[in-house]
Amino acid sequence: MAATPGGTAARPTAAANWRALGTSVRLVTTDPALLDSCNLLLARHLAEVDAACSRFREDSELVALDRAGGRPVRVSPLLAEALAVALRAAAATDGAVDPTVGSAMNAIGYDRDFRLVQEDGRPVKLTVRPVPGWRLIRLDRVTGTVTVPAGVRLDLGATAKAWAADKAAATLARAAGCGVLVSLGGDTAVAGEPPAGGWRIRVQDVTGPVDETPSQGPYATVGLRGGGLATSGTAARAWRSGPHTLHHILDPKTGLPTDSPWRTVSVSATTCADANAAGTAALVKGTGAERWLSGLGLPARLVARDGTVVTTPGWPTYSARPAFEDEAVQAEGGSGGAAPRVGTGRGGGGGENPAAPTTGPTPEPTR
Repeated sequence: MAATPGGTAARPTAAANWRALGTSVRLVTTDPALLDSCNLLLARHLAEVDAACSRFREDSELVALDRAGGRPVRVSPLLAEALAVALRAAAATDGAVDPTVGSAMNAIGYDRDFRLVQEDGRPVKLTVRPVPGWRLIRLDRVTGTVTVPAGVRLDLGATAKAWAADKAAATLARAAGCGVLVSLGGDTAVAGEPPAGGWRIRVQDVTGPVDETPSQGPYATVGLRGGGLATSGTAARAWRSGPHTLHHILDPKTGLPTDSPWRTVSVSATTCADANAAGTAALVKGTGAERWLSGLGLPARLVARDGTVVTTPGWPTYSARPAFEDEAVQAEGGSGGAAPRVGTGRGGGGGENPAAPTTGPTPEPTR
């Protein structure tokens, strides 16, 4: 067993990688003997989330809401919780993250699994049309019912994967009694006792294996002991449609892909859901997003289109090399809540150079 710089024996770890919810899944446990059982629980959890929250499954609960014609619908506790997280994110971001973007997503061609969208390339007509607005959604937690106005379609892409990562990490850590990292397309949540030195996470905006540092673009390695870390970006889930290059981060005010000065925004928060919603909102807010994130007390790293890197106070970098190097978080996909102070060291600047690369496969970006 390797030793940390401080002389403490490092915990052994084990990892599993696969795909679900249309994205990459990475599970790491600090007890290798418990990896398989934790992975089975994670697979069951993600299957339940998919059945509740997918807008690409004809049999999902979310699609059933679209077809209810404005009538109240009794939903599962799982979907009610996912909707509560989405509505909370909308309120906390002043509507910059809005779950009523479903029809707008369909209108720009993102109406099926992203791999199929990339292969299509059919032209779409881009029309400025504000989304209906999250305040129209009625969620009654007492009766377990949801009312969605006729014609309104929901999309939980800005919050559901991150919330699922939070829920899974906490559940698995309690069940296994060890440290757990769950990353869903780059939305990373950790729970339980971390490895000695904390979880080591590389933040970048170029997709690739974690054991290979990116050949282009700035990147940074951070230490994480609790909470969540997520990166949202406009480049990873982008596709051509006729003469247009489109991406999946929509501005609710126009219903079109946001024209942001930032290409990626990474945020650390007490939950991955908060981190992901804040990163997505920062892209939508554009100029002034750094001040907005600082005002919320959320440590963040923003990468401009030209590669310039800006960080807010508390961004979790490191000075001592942690014992365990695992995850690379990239741009595919928080707000509200105070952020934990995780890791120590210097902030980022343009052309960042971490002291050492991380190891392990790189997840795809999330919303």
